[in-house]
Amino acid sequence: MTRSEHDTLLSLFDGEMRERARPDGPGVRVERADGVVRQVGSADDWNGVVWSAPDLDAARADAAIAAQVACYTALGHDAFEWKLYAHDRPADLAERLLAAGFEASEPETLLVAPVTDLSTVVELPEGVRLRMVRDEDDVDLMTRVHEQAFDADGSRLRHQVLARLAEAPDSFAGVLAMAGDEPVSSARMELYPGTGFAGLWGGGTVEAWRGRGIYRALVAHRARIAAERGYGYLQVDASDQSCPILRRLGFLELSTTTPYVRRLSS
Repeated sequence: MTRSEHDTLLSLFDGEMRERARPDGPGVRVERADGVVRQVGSADDWNGVVWSAPDLDAARADAAIAAQVACYTALGHDAFEWKLYAHDRPADLAERLLAAGFEASEPETLLVAPVTDLSTVVELPEGVRLRMVRDEDDVDLMTRVHEQAFDADGSRLRHQVLARLAEAPDSFAGVLAMAGDEPVSSARMELYPGTGFAGLWGGGTVEAWRGRGIYRALVAHRARIAAERGYGYLQVDASDQSCPILRRLGFLELSTTTPYVRRLSS
């Protein structure tokens, strides 16, 4: 990818997925104020800043940070996130967030791939089959995989997926890899109507089944769905573990993104 192609694709992503962000699920809203775009929902939803104006100077950046703290504090939330990208401005925005009491989580790599460049051939280990997430029982299986694969609480994921299935099923695709009756891997795809992008999220495999190609199969399966529904690009915020696999599959690195979390007094 040339520098010009990189910059064009990053600009497209910033415009469609950040500056003109849509709510990422039922019951949430997107607000534009103070030089940022933020999402606001219940305590079980993702709350945070997805975009900040590229012309923010030092004074406006500090004012925007203070305004977001005030906004989410007034809503009674325990915490919110500022999703900072490496190319965001001003250049010292990360330091300003830290000075305002935010804590940095592990950075992730922003990867994007044209859907037409990706394989949609699903190759699974013997004895493993795919199952779409369609009802509450499937959501419980997805939650179980999430908790085992990431050693993390899955209650928020369960809430969000159930809401999607009930209120916006066309903007979501969840898939399970099943070995007999046991879920061994799961993943989801968020579809963003009105954009050319679909996002891959939550791909996780329980430890005993890793290294057998299931993650790659789940990417191919979701790429096939995205192609069938007319989406041009797949986007991933990739961990260090999944990034090498995705690069081999044809994903291109555009930037890095770091969650800065601000915990609020109750």
